[in-house]
Amino acid sequence: MRQVVLDTETTGLESAEGHRVIEIGCVEVVGRRLTKRHFHVYLQPDREIDAGAIEVHGITNEFLADKPRFAEVAAEFMEFIRGAELVIHNAAFDVGFLNHELRRLGAEWGTIEAQCTVLDTLRLARDLHPGQKNNLDALCKRYGIDNARRVYHGALLDAEILADVYLAMTGGQTSLSLGGATSAAPGAARVAETIRRLAADRPPLKVIAADPAEWERHQARLKAIDKASGGKCLFLQMDTPALPTQ
Repeated sequence: MRQVVLDTETTGLESAEGHRVIEIGCVEVVGRRLTKRHFHVYLQPDREIDAGAIEVHGITNEFLADKPRFAEVAAEFMEFIRGAELVIHNAAFDVGFLNHELRRLGAEWGTIEAQCTVLDTLRLARDLHPGQKNNLDALCKRYGIDNARRVYHGALLDAEILADVYLAMTGGQTSLSLGGATSAAPGAARVAETIRRLAADRPPLKVIAADPAEWERHQARLKAIDKASGGKCLFLQMDTPALPTQ
């Protein structure tokens, strides 16, 4: 399964008002592993960048003066993403801007959705964590992702961080109650399906049995727990299995 985690920066918030893409950052993920292949480009938008946008991403008009235009990189960009599942945070924004750029080149370029499937990690995060903050910074804190380098929003850096966040969000059990039953958030079924699909392509895990010394230490620890709990060690109340064979 090939995925491309993607982010863009723009001159403003609305493509309908003529705002343009000024940075595209993509990283490739295959089999839930970053491949180190990436696509990254700054673009000359042929218009001024809103002051508010500069405060967010730090990209200035002067910096972009000698950069290529979207038309010059469109073929390479589309070749990089073609056939992949795009993983994007707030996908409607980025896909909308990219489709706007493609329309400027002509109808023959089609749309992003015609070339790729799209997974919106903002929607996934809202399903998993309803009522909570689900921007990229909040998700980094929730999942223990280091985003210390993120002073400004930058498309390539944000794509790399989002890749880590996405893999953490879809990497395992969503929650566990003290009663022993799993607690499924609204998006858990979608996460579980993703995990099952990926697991089907993986070889079985290698099982390494305990050696005799390890087994004896394990039994000694259980007996200590049983003594400290007044005979309430459940493992010892069950039939004790024989020493596993190597």
